[in-house]
Amino acid sequence: MDTISIIGLLLGLAAILGGQWLEGGHLSSLLQPTAFVIVMGGTFGAVMLQSPFATFVQGMGMAKWVFTPPTLAQRELIERIVDWSHTARREGLLSLEGYLAELADPFLRKGLQLLVDGAEPERVREVLEVEIVTREDQLKLAAKVWESAGGYAPTIGILGAVMGLIHVMENLSDPSKLGAGIAVAFVATIYGVGFANLVFLPVAKKLLAHVSRLTLMREMYVDGLVGIANGENPRIIESRLQGYLV
Repeated sequence: MDTISIIGLLLGLAAILGGQWLEGGHLSSLLQPTAFVIVMGGTFGAVMLQSPFATFVQGMGMAKWVFTPPTLAQRELIERIVDWSHTARREGLLSLEGYLAELADPFLRKGLQLLVDGAEPERVREVLEVEIVTREDQLKLAAKVWESAGGYAPTIGILGAVMGLIHVMENLSDPSKLGAGIAVAFVATIYGVGFANLVFLPVAKKLLAHVSRLTLMREMYVDGLVGIANGENPRIIESRLQGYLV
């Protein structure tokens, strides 16, 4: 569980709601279902229009990384690579075939299989880096779904505000309806700017940070495999891979 994400979200909400309360305002005045529907529906409608279906679904699914980040067992992976390097130096690269069954990640298994098959070091790097770049681009596009939402939300909020003011102008002769229209107008703006800057954009930045960490770990893995293929000393491989730890 990513505690700092929870604290940050709660702190942001507390600051806004606390400020409203300290100013003597009622918290219930910020609850406007109409404004919420306009902002959220308009924002995600725009995001869905610009995004391929698979990318949109993946981006929504990645939101859980904000609170439960993907596991990065970097130290364990380094230990495994060093163990492979010792085995390869003693018994040859073909002896690593027995480790394939232990790998659940297709990327890790593919890399080790290339070593077992006797691929040249540069060929190993070339094949795996194509997959790294492709996967990174795919994850970044999915994460940027939230960045796009952060860009659209304030504008949709302004649209909601204009709609509320139009409603006010249409009912100038009936003072009893003016308050509701004005409330929707201003609260829609708050929702648009608030969700963009407290939720959508921070979520996008957090997801992109996780994507960078995942990519770095894969690059570390490739570096280790290339070291094994080149017959480097296991201690040198371990020392170099330690520099990837974050």
